[in-house]
Amino acid sequence: MEKRLTPGVFAGTVTPPSSKSAGHRLLLCAALAPGRSVVEGLSLSQDIRATLDCIRALGARAELAGNRCTVEGAPLPHTLEALPAFPCGESGSTLRFFLPVALAGVGGGRFTGARRLLERPLEPYFAIFRRQGIAFTQEPEALTVSGRLRAGTFSLPGNVSSQFFTGLLLAAPLLSGESRVLCAGPLESAEYVDMTIAAMALAGREVERLPNGVGYLVTPGPYRPFTARVEGDWSAAAFWYAANFLGGRVDILGLDENSPQGDKAVAPLTRALSRAGEVRIDVSGCPDLVPALAAMAALRPGEATYIENAARLRLKESDRLATVTAVLSALGADIRETPDSLVIRGKEALAGGCVVSSHNDHRIAMMAAVAAARCREAVVLTGAEAVEKSYPGFWADYERLYEEGRP
Repeated sequence: MEKRLTPGVFAGTVTPPSSKSAGHRLLLCAALAPGRSVVEGLSLSQDIRATLDCIRALGARAELAGNRCTVEGAPLPHTLEALPAFPCGESGSTLRFFLPVALAGVGGGRFTGARRLLERPLEPYFAIFRRQGIAFTQEPEALTVSGRLRAGTFSLPGNVSSQFFTGLLLAAPLLSGESRVLCAGPLESAEYVDMTIAAMALAGREVERLPNGVGYLVTPGPYRPFTARVEGDWSAAAFWYAANFLGGRVDILGLDENSPQGDKAVAPLTRALSRAGEVRIDVSGCPDLVPALAAMAALRPGEATYIENAARLRLKESDRLATVTAVLSALGADIRETPDSLVIRGKEALAGGCVVSSHNDHRIAMMAAVAAARCREAVVLTGAEAVEKSYPGFWADYERLYEEGRP
């Protein structure tokens, strides 16, 4: 799908979708709790639909009524006659959360993914599988795992995705004894583990934080049914923060300033970028903010911005250091990538007048949409449907706010 993006100003009010990070966690905890749970306020993005498909593969029932999902959890662990199929789409969270849960709950499964999903790193899990004698076979189209995850000590480096920590924490209550999930070195994106712990607490499973930040202790026990509402998504809201930075007048509603989401850092980072002078931003704890931050940095006239500790972005839906650079460069930005950072020197406006691709990456599509507002000429975006992965209503919000911003 193509979108023609013309220069302008965004104005009005917007309520971003609910957090898919929180939605994944709440749905999975509900699936692990025998009995009826209710998760309200879901935004049915492609990633959330993948998680719904996978909780059904575990044996749970999930019924949707608008943005409300009623989940009848499955009693786990149990044994199935055949390994279930887990269709993960393009959702890295779904794949990494369900791998250990499937091994703990039903003895494994066959995991499929779209596009780059199965190319994304899984070695931290594979190392555990080898130690525990769990069989796994990775092919281009599927990953098959078979065996039972055993309780014990799981040690992970701190600089891997926090999704590995979340998957093990979610699986740990299903195991037969205490488990420790240890962190070797400072944990990046620790706020996302905090979200996991909060979701587990709602479902009656407490996680003990070990002293000095070395990891977590989980004891076995049943998940309990619960009712919860998914909070607003700071990751999606970041693009409307960027729109305001670029001259917009958008009131952003439905966000919790006390949220554990790491991407709420967009608020103080936007303020930092609004001030004169060189700015250095460490994004190791909030890598998903980089496309929005880069769009802002590209339009800080005469100022230098360094977005650092971003190597993990090369392993997202696209190589985001490369695709952020490619798209903003095509628009006319002064931007350079290094192996783990972006160096951006701001301009008063960008040229535009070109065709750019989303690179099948939802955040690249949304970055192009807001950056084009400050181009001198219109921009054509190909692959605009990529936003369905996380923000299905993005283009409707974009068009409404653009129209309201007309003089």
